[in-house]
Amino acid sequence: MESLQHQPQGVGVAETAEPKSDALRSLYWRSEILQVMFWLQGEGFGDIVDAPLLERFLGVEARVGLAYLDRLVDEGYLTRDGTWFRLSERGHAEGAAEFASSFDDLLKPTHGECSADCWCHASPEEADACVASRLLHDHDEEDGIGGP
Repeated sequence: MESLQHQPQGVGVAETAEPKSDALRSLYWRSEILQVMFWLQGEGFGDIVDAPLLERFLGVEARVGLAYLDRLVDEGYLTRDGTWFRLSERGHAEGAAEFASSFDDLLKPTHGECSADCWCHASPEEADACVASRLLHDHDEEDGIGGP
């Protein structure tokens, strides 16, 4: 398995066109940078980044990323120590919210899944019982047992 250090630039990065206006582009990169930094920290890859590391994950040139990193320091989302950047409390909170928002649609129940008021949300034991019940129910329907 190839390490992240040896992957070509932009590998694993979705090609998304950034906004054309300066204001929206600034919001776009703030969101992207805070999400990546939040994710890196949450996955245990460390709580500090530099511009080249962000270049690898975001596919943006380090010099471009550095301009946005400096802006995020000025706005209070990051702190800076030389060439390294860290999420501030504000940046961590915003990064968490942006990260959660990005996956919000993927976390909603789909057809046939439980609703928000299902007991499976109460405990791991209830979740296991619910999954087992749904699997049994789906299996029974496939075998022609139960269900209309």
